[in-house]
Amino acid sequence: VLFLQIVHILNMTSAKIVSFLLHPEESLHSLQNRIEFETGISTGNQELLLETGICLDPRKPASQCVIDGVRGWDSYMVYLFDKSKTVYDGPFASRSLSDCVNYIVQDSKIQLPIPQLRKVWAEAVHYIIGLKEDYSRLFQGQRAAMLSLLRYNANLIKMKNNMVSASQQLKAKLEFFHQSIRLDLERYSDQMAYGISSEKMLKAWKEMEEKASQCAQAEDIGYLDEQIMALHTEIVELQKSPYARRQGEVMESLEQRAIDLYKQLKTRPPDHAYSDSTDMVKIIVQTVQSQDRVLKELFGHLSKLLGCKQKIIDLLPEIEVALNNIKEADNSVMQMQGKRQREIWHLLKIACTQSSSRSLVSSSLEGTASSPAATWLPQSSSGNTAPHPLSSLAAPEDGENFADVIQENVNYLELFSSILQEVRQEQSSMMVS
Repeated sequence: VLFLQIVHILNMTSAKIVSFLLHPEESLHSLQNRIEFETGISTGNQELLLETGICLDPRKPASQCVIDGVRGWDSYMVYLFDKSKTVYDGPFASRSLSDCVNYIVQDSKIQLPIPQLRKVWAEAVHYIIGLKEDYSRLFQGQRAAMLSLLRYNANLIKMKNNMVSASQQLKAKLEFFHQSIRLDLERYSDQMAYGISSEKMLKAWKEMEEKASQCAQAEDIGYLDEQIMALHTEIVELQKSPYARRQGEVMESLEQRAIDLYKQLKTRPPDHAYSDSTDMVKIIVQTVQSQDRVLKELFGHLSKLLGCKQKIIDLLPEIEVALNNIKEADNSVMQMQGKRQREIWHLLKIACTQSSSRSLVSSSLEGTASSPAATWLPQSSSGNTAPHPLSSLAAPEDGENFADVIQENVNYLELFSSILQEVRQEQSSMMVS
């Protein structure tokens, strides 16, 4: 018997307990099918919570419902909620009276012998204790729902922080992109008259600016932030609510009064005396009324908890969509920034190529003009001394120098032609792209 595993499921929609004997290595899905058969709640709508508010893991066996050890195993509960319902309003019937207790409740003034009265009152005390324990179990179920709500809320806060951080990063990148492209457009307009121009590239840059303005819509998460903040306020109010704390003080005092009354009856000698049950019946009625009141408050508070939880469940996909939109806009901005920078470097390459080609042409022209003169002019010395008589004669070395200069000019001309052709090709390709 000690090795048997029994799980007690408290159905929070009906306030009834169903117990199951677990088979060895039984899966949680198998247990849920049995729960569906007993309660009518489909497996897809079942939410099984431990006392800590943790939902049962479908990947683990059903034995996760049972605590290890002997002490407390028979009082450990798993709380069953119906995901398709957010309002739990009953009616929840109290546990039924035994025949003998119902007998004195129907007529509290009936006289019974003391020995028989002891037995009836003992059952009445047991009934009152049972009412208090029923409330205690339901309160633990409400507490499990609160802890589960706080877990969902923690996940919501985490996703909200990620969304706000991503939105702020996107906003900063968009501001940087707008400032950069405005400066680039201004500088491009300034150099168009004497530099390089490309109408297609200018149009592409303006389209980038418009697309960046459209990406700014993704950073607008104000409507989600307002909903989340309102939900946080509602959850805090639920935590502060007096109904979030145990309300069984009246029932506990009634329980103690019933026990004391029974003890007083036990001290009476078992003679032929008779007595009625007026005092005990009053306690029973007051306990039932108190339980009705606290259960109404408990399930009203529980419905609010489940309503907040459903709001969080509905908000999570919207936050996920907003995060994806922000990431897509961020990637788009970074791609446009990279493309524009590549185009700027391409313009710089063309400008540098044209500058180098001009310097080559000017240097070649200077070399052509100065070299023959330096070759054929006679060397003069300081003062009015007459040149050397052999200096004006063309030596074989002078002829060779002149031929080298001509060949060098031809090489520069070919190089210049190839550079001009390459620049035209690059400009035409840039215009096409």
